[in-house]
Amino acid sequence: MPENNGVRANAGKDSLLVSLRNFIRTKGNDYLDDPNVSSIGIGYKQVDGRPTDDISIQFTVNEKVSEPEAVDGLETSSLPATIVVDGVEVPTDVLERRFAPSFRVVAEAVAPQRKTRLDPIMPGISVGNVHASAGTIGCIVYDRETGAPYVLSNWHVLHTAEGALGDDVVQPGPRDDNRVDRNRLGALVRSHLGNAGDCAVAGIDGRRFDGAISRLGITPDTLGDPELGDRVVKSGRTTEVTHGIVRRVDVIANIDYRGVGTRAIGGFEIGPDPDILSSDGEISGPGDSGSAWLFTLADGSTSKVLAGLHFAGETAGSTDEHALACLPESVFEKLGITLTPPAAEEAVVIAGYDPGFLSSAVPAPDVDAQARTDIATALDGTTVLHYTHFSLTVRRSRRFAMWVAWNIDGAALKKISRKKLDFVKDARLPAQEQVGNELYRDNRLDRGHIARRADLVWGSMAEAAKANKDSFFYTNISPQMDDFNQSMRHGIWGRLEDAIFAEVDVDDLRVSVFGGPVFAADDREFRGVRIPRAFWKVIAYVEQSELKARGFVLSQNLEQLEMLDLDEFRVFQVPLADIEQRTLVRFPQALRAADLHIAAEESPTPLESLSDIRW
Repeated sequence: MPENNGVRANAGKDSLLVSLRNFIRTKGNDYLDDPNVSSIGIGYKQVDGRPTDDISIQFTVNEKVSEPEAVDGLETSSLPATIVVDGVEVPTDVLERRFAPSFRVVAEAVAPQRKTRLDPIMPGISVGNVHASAGTIGCIVYDRETGAPYVLSNWHVLHTAEGALGDDVVQPGPRDDNRVDRNRLGALVRSHLGNAGDCAVAGIDGRRFDGAISRLGITPDTLGDPELGDRVVKSGRTTEVTHGIVRRVDVIANIDYRGVGTRAIGGFEIGPDPDILSSDGEISGPGDSGSAWLFTLADGSTSKVLAGLHFAGETAGSTDEHALACLPESVFEKLGITLTPPAAEEAVVIAGYDPGFLSSAVPAPDVDAQARTDIATALDGTTVLHYTHFSLTVRRSRRFAMWVAWNIDGAALKKISRKKLDFVKDARLPAQEQVGNELYRDNRLDRGHIARRADLVWGSMAEAAKANKDSFFYTNISPQMDDFNQSMRHGIWGRLEDAIFAEVDVDDLRVSVFGGPVFAADDREFRGVRIPRAFWKVIAYVEQSELKARGFVLSQNLEQLEMLDLDEFRVFQVPLADIEQRTLVRFPQALRAADLHIAAEESPTPLESLSDIRW
């Protein structure tokens, strides 16, 4: 048959497909300027609703008309019967089809497990921005540079028009459980909405994860490139496991996103697999957005090859069941991610302090306005440095942390050696804004951890090992007299975090702690560094669903620094307001409201033993 009457699958098909793909990518958006054209792609031409063997340039339109006068009423133009591409006359095909992202309405009929808070989290379950409804975790991915683990889903699931980078992402999504304070998964890290896809990634903070997709049991490890006729399968929040066949490739579709308007999104189209239909015939539904499509093998089993990221389906009332998915290569390049996890010994877990760690949210501290100009700025412009399980802010003029915030999971603590670990400066901060070993050489000053090393080593072994190493950054260190530092390991100050677990029935065995030096104008200077003589600490915990906070101050006598004779260190229990006044650190309202009421007329007296603490 002549090529101008139809393009058959033959030896020249591959070269023609290359030409057609270049045509779609370079000229496709021009056709989408027509308000009635909803997408353009490559597919087999249909006759009487059934696909033929002819490759065509396939258009979908919001409304298909046969009378010329009706075209004018739609403010559209007639599409050509054929288009010449690289000298070949290729037939076109026009189908009536609309697309919509799956986030406007979330169906109630959903497997209960997929819309509950799961530990560990896994792909195929509910997730969403705190401002969104609910979508699906597609797969677990990793930052290409740091190896940090992320969840991958859609822009309209993790970001949305109402959201912004840094927003909290929760699992399950707010539509499935509105208790967002207890369901925090992590922060929105990166997102993209455009030709490369509808995609976003969020961090995983303080939550365990499993890369195997729910009910498929497969962890994808390779990116694929879909071709016409490929069989695929996905596992989504709403319609669960469904099977499809790739029926159009190199598609660019106009999608109307609430709050941002129409965007042209690149990808491919999937229709139902007639051999494996779901009970209701659906291959996707609202809430499935973000699901991962995987290729299936000839024997029907699921491969580990990622075919695409589901982002849209047919509009309500459409009788043509179909779905759209982003191309994985474009998504992964745009977001800077990979499916390959870092080697265990190289695992990088930079979660930082987690404000949603307790069942009641406790944000990190802030600083008083008069101290903000004295905060050290990292090379990337940030003023808060995040490490594994802790975060901190450095005061530039003093070169020590102003506050450190850390989380302790008492049920997941590990025993890890501190041998062969060196104290180092953090390369993210200018070296001159950190006090290093120049202060501690050949004297009785110890490098004292602000966030205790033993508090931070929890989670998986790789995570705990990274936290162990992170605790030795000089940004988490303050100078302490050796007698003070060594004795405090067995005294009240060094046992506060242990005492809370021994003396109080702490919910979930989880505690959040805040601490740092108390800077004073008359602090003694030694080797060009003013050494703080007092320290503060606040312990936050939940007991019988009630958030509580307890504050402490410790002083050390530095009068005998050169004579190497330490004769006094004392610990006091004080109101948080007293710590704020001394330090210019400002605690969140939730923490202040949870403070122990200590009458103003009560003069703090030194604690003689742990039994003196008022929990």
